[in-house]
Amino acid sequence: MGSGGGQWIVEKRSSFRSEPLEVNVSETGCLSIVVLGASGDLAKKKTFPALFNLYRQGFLQSNEVHIFGYARTKISDDDLRNRIRSYLEKGSAKSEEVSEFLQLIKYVSGSYDTEGGFRMLDKEISLHEEFRNSTEGSSRRLFYLALPPSVYPVVCRMIKLCCMNKCGWTRIVVEKPFGKDLDSAEKLSNQIGELFEEPQLYRIDHYLGKELVQNLLVLRFANRFFLPLWNRDNIDNVQIVFREDFGTEGRGGYFDEYGIIRDIVQNHLLQVLCLVAMEKPVSLDSEHIRDEKVKVHFFFMEMQNLNQVLQSVEPIKDEEVVLGQYHGYRDDSKVPDHSNTPTFASIILRIHNERWEGVPFILKAGKALSSKKADIRVQFKDVPGDIFNCMSSNHAIRILLDHSIRKSMSVKQPGLEMSTVQSELDLSYKQRYHGVTIPDAYERLLLDT
Repeated sequence: MGSGGGQWIVEKRSSFRSEPLEVNVSETGCLSIVVLGASGDLAKKKTFPALFNLYRQGFLQSNEVHIFGYARTKISDDDLRNRIRSYLEKGSAKSEEVSEFLQLIKYVSGSYDTEGGFRMLDKEISLHEEFRNSTEGSSRRLFYLALPPSVYPVVCRMIKLCCMNKCGWTRIVVEKPFGKDLDSAEKLSNQIGELFEEPQLYRIDHYLGKELVQNLLVLRFANRFFLPLWNRDNIDNVQIVFREDFGTEGRGGYFDEYGIIRDIVQNHLLQVLCLVAMEKPVSLDSEHIRDEKVKVHFFFMEMQNLNQVLQSVEPIKDEEVVLGQYHGYRDDSKVPDHSNTPTFASIILRIHNERWEGVPFILKAGKALSSKKADIRVQFKDVPGDIFNCMSSNHAIRILLDHSIRKSMSVKQPGLEMSTVQSELDLSYKQRYHGVTIPDAYERLLLDT
């Protein structure tokens, strides 16, 4: 599934299908990475910069990889390169590195629902493969769909019809939101599943590629200190928070179709909840990780005949949900004047099982708020028979997605008096790991696929 400990972050569903996982496939030779929707914001701001960083670190070799951008916009190779250059020339990136990388990019213009453009794309990929002298079984084609899910089926049909690899593997990468509800998600999955076998499909959630989210499993299951504490006897509540200090910023049309729950809560925050609440998996294999996560979030998936922790998650109560919309949201020209799409949501989930009975899991997400924050707060209960009158808020562990882990605790205030003060055990990645580059979530995901 991937490299090193990151192998579990790309969601596969083969446990519900009869096809075996890909085995004995070549992971060497000519590699063609196709970014569909290459002229869009996701591709410019995330996909191409992630590929560039993989190139700088040596994971993508110039003698075997070529990158193809595909979109409806009629522009040239150099036009696309100029559009994404500014997103690459940041930090320590050298201009010569950027120029070398940009020369690996070829652009093809075409529609998403007709064969012409995809036939041209296949021709360009084949020319690259021939130039690299690829032999049978030594070429690879990776299609990343930086597109709205509404066009996934038609684009996948065009790939299947026109662009399949004839001497190696073909893989399709899709991203959330995957449908708008259970019915549309199942329909979308079935439409794509009719075209490709499950081992060829990769569903990604970039939140799972974040360094601190990955650290959750290590923190929980590699430290004996936490093992006996991680339960209802010691934990008062768990808060998973995502706050942005800006609004939709030109994405109003897209956002209004989905809202904050589908955009953030149902995928990112729910995935994090699963990692906080699940039991220890048998191993770090992606299937074992997924099995334990599925046991936790049954009520969202509404699967039948699964008899473990899944069924313990209680339905959400109306009185434990708060929805809101920030002032000025409807000023966006792409948002309907009478839209009631929520831009803020606070939801309490309750897991009815032996470990978590009575512990509220509070999920909060919002846009255009007073501050920017993404963190997980595990709040411990008061000390029984406390003789120091410590505040319960002192006893918590926070995992901040800006790359720090903090354990707050009560300690004695220095001096002659016996008084307490709040202090923190603070692991800040920037201070602790000098000179270490923390990879972007998309880098990890794309490398895994």
